[in-house]
Amino acid sequence: MAECTQKLKKRSWELMGKPREEDSKQWISRSGARAQLYAAGYKKGDFAKATVTVSAPYMSQHMCNQKCEELVRIASDSCEELGLKPFANHTPVVSDGQTMGTVGMRMSLVSRDLIADCIELMTDAFRTDAVMTFGGCDKTNPAALMPLARTNAIGITLYPGTAKSGVHPSKPDVRLTPGSAYEAQGSYSAGLIDLEELHQIEKNSCPGAGTCSGMFTANTMSTCIEALGMALPGTSTCPAVDENNNIHPDVKQNCVNTASALLNLLKKNIRSRDIMTRKAFENAMVVMMALGGSTNGILHILAIAHEAGVDLTVDDFNKIAEKTPLISNLTPAGKYNVVDLHAIGGLPIVMKHLLVNNLIHGDCLTVTGKTVAENLKDVSGVLPEGDIIRPVSNPFSPPGNHILILKGSLAPQGSVIKLSGKQIDSWKGKARVCDNETEAYNCVVDGVLQPGEAIVIRYEGPHGAPGMPEMLSPGAALIGRGLGAQCPLITDGRFSGASHGIMIGHVVPEASKGGPLALVQTGDEIVIDIKNRGLHLNVSDDVLAERKKNWTPPPSKADTGVLRKYANTVTDASHGATTC
Repeated sequence: MAECTQKLKKRSWELMGKPREEDSKQWISRSGARAQLYAAGYKKGDFAKATVTVSAPYMSQHMCNQKCEELVRIASDSCEELGLKPFANHTPVVSDGQTMGTVGMRMSLVSRDLIADCIELMTDAFRTDAVMTFGGCDKTNPAALMPLARTNAIGITLYPGTAKSGVHPSKPDVRLTPGSAYEAQGSYSAGLIDLEELHQIEKNSCPGAGTCSGMFTANTMSTCIEALGMALPGTSTCPAVDENNNIHPDVKQNCVNTASALLNLLKKNIRSRDIMTRKAFENAMVVMMALGGSTNGILHILAIAHEAGVDLTVDDFNKIAEKTPLISNLTPAGKYNVVDLHAIGGLPIVMKHLLVNNLIHGDCLTVTGKTVAENLKDVSGVLPEGDIIRPVSNPFSPPGNHILILKGSLAPQGSVIKLSGKQIDSWKGKARVCDNETEAYNCVVDGVLQPGEAIVIRYEGPHGAPGMPEMLSPGAALIGRGLGAQCPLITDGRFSGASHGIMIGHVVPEASKGGPLALVQTGDEIVIDIKNRGLHLNVSDDVLAERKKNWTPPPSKADTGVLRKYANTVTDASHGATTC
């Protein structure tokens, strides 16, 4: 039976009037609003209920968020049963996988901040008392959390679930992911597979709804958000659908449990910034490093911290990296997908192991109303047998060997490298310069890029692109042609979580702002110094000064619309590429 939530109305009375004061001036002044709420289905008793924004990014032809329309209904019904009144809505969402390699990909990171703004708008306009948001496709996860942090709302977020592994029709032991189709393009261009195998990989990489199946950006951020304390334990690795591509029963139950947790947060007046503390962000960063997460996690964690008012810098990631080993065997660097991790206990078993080994803070508050340590009290500290997760005493790779921040003459204010456990102390070679992603892709698949060269892709940063698109297409083609261990990719753009190889992105200052990346020429020598966290261009200051005098900023690629607005407001990648 639904309980009375009248005492939990923090501010919704501003919209519909204060209940039990029906002869007051304030109640009468809200008559017009109540008239429209009656038209929407309200009953008189509903005006006494606390209200909840239930918001999810949704698009019918997008595997990551395809089920969110139905999930919003399930979550809304769960709120109703608890005596809360849901205000449900959907936000835009962009599919990275579908727009990759097109001009449309420039909208992807832009959509993160737009989604956050939409949720804030729908929450504050209707003066709701609490917020439940859904994530999904990579940037929608931070987007679902940023407005909660920004406004210090009473809120919680929920993951719609990850996709099942694809199965190669002729190689049943090979787990496919959405990234497999991109790498197959490179393999086909190199003559390593025929057209029929390319088509088979294309048809079998994504067997149903859910987010990309590997430890790509979506699952990186879902696990980081659970580690941060803003999602219920065990919800970040759930399979999205059952064998019939219907919403998985566990995800439906997660909706019910999340609504109950939100009611508890309302009762205890626990707000988002009570949970999202500096120590909580450190927990999220440790989990990202331990599980082999995406470089996009750097952007998104910095953005969420900015919204939460937490002082976090790009240099803090090296401090976490230097103490955190890589303990997972998850794709893209490993061989398992996230549903395989869920099958052995999900993120709670990982966090308990990290807690026992003093790598995360146990005293951080979470959306359960309990601390991390209290949530993990009954979780076994002994890891299951197998090679999906290893103990910190025997990791897949030692600390400082996954994601690192590099600085130097080519990236004075920072860049991000993803090693994914590869043992690389240094690299030195010639640059092959491309001024956009399409040029770079053609450079790879046409065989122009030679072993031992670094492909430099510039003017793809937050301001220059605009929108900082992912360089998955040239990066995956590079891997597919067998050049991943020989040819670094260096860009002011970013990478898909599916990317692996020697990938350096987020170069700051970006080329369009006149950073050193704009001055590189094909044939220049580049040095990657992992030991000293350096990224250098071996060209004299005099030569660079002369090139700088002759350099002019390229024309803007966005003269109107949302991209122009974004280019005019966005910060650099070392500050999370935020717009607020």
